[in-house]
Amino acid sequence: MSTQAKKQHHNILWAILGFAAVVVVVALIGFFTLGRDPELIQGQVEVSEYRVSSKVPGRILEIRVKEGDFVRAGDTLAIIDAPEVRAKMQQAQGAEAGASALEQMAQNGARKEQVQGAFQLLQQAKAGLEIAEKSYHRVQRLFDEGVVSAQKRDEAEAMYKASQAQVKAAQSQYDMAVNGARQEEKMAAKAQVARAQGAVQEVSAYIGETVQVAQMDGEVSSIYPKVGELVGTGSPIMTISMMNDLWGTFNVREDQLNGMQIGTEFTAFVPAFNREVTMKVYHMKDQGSYAVWKATKANGQFDLKTFEVKARPVEPLEGLRPGMSLIVKE
Repeated sequence: MSTQAKKQHHNILWAILGFAAVVVVVALIGFFTLGRDPELIQGQVEVSEYRVSSKVPGRILEIRVKEGDFVRAGDTLAIIDAPEVRAKMQQAQGAEAGASALEQMAQNGARKEQVQGAFQLLQQAKAGLEIAEKSYHRVQRLFDEGVVSAQKRDEAEAMYKASQAQVKAAQSQYDMAVNGARQEEKMAAKAQVARAQGAVQEVSAYIGETVQVAQMDGEVSSIYPKVGELVGTGSPIMTISMMNDLWGTFNVREDQLNGMQIGTEFTAFVPAFNREVTMKVYHMKDQGSYAVWKATKANGQFDLKTFEVKARPVEPLEGLRPGMSLIVKE
């Protein structure tokens, strides 16, 4: 090999060594200056919801809202057609009317004509008693004088006692006609009225279920049936999201908690708005052995479990919606 070739070979070797040295130096500078990328904890925004459903089965007659509409408590959401409930109302009202009539009859007592007839019978019995009493006393004096026999006196006494019994019976019939039904019968009739009224109130409550209204302010997030479809008892009609009750849920490995506990605050990045928001922890729960965990026993350490951490924004963030990502850097 010539001298020039050897010189060229040495130059290439030095160039390679120089490039390798530069790469090593850059790598060392990057390692010591930049370090490793921080681990990220990603969560998402969630919201409280409630489902609108009816206690009675029926057919959807009208839906007065659309998905995305904001509703206030008391707003009408849907109307259900339930003809069977209306038929039950007619039956209940009929039973109430019948029970009220019976209760009124028990309170009013006998009719005027019946009271008058009982009064006449009582007067007739009193007149008979008066005659029987006079006859008895007359026969008793004659018996004392020895004019009549003891049998005649006994017959007169028997007629007198029978007349007394007739007066008492006639007085009872008259009192019963005046007073009406017994107290127990009045109480029973009143109880029947209360029972019938309770049935009417129950059916009225079911009729009220045919008009579904919002229980709290919120946004209509989902509507399930279409107009004309049948819904069963308790079947969900729509879901309302209460947008004033938002929070973030994070699954945090225990070595990433860094002292996080209920009441502590941290900063989360919201990619949707490219800004940060301060959040406060209000709930922490062990996800259990079934949740995501990191095994570290292979290198002689321990298993790391995952905790569910929930936190609410310290101040409301306009436009924050369920499903948006939340990023927490260690």
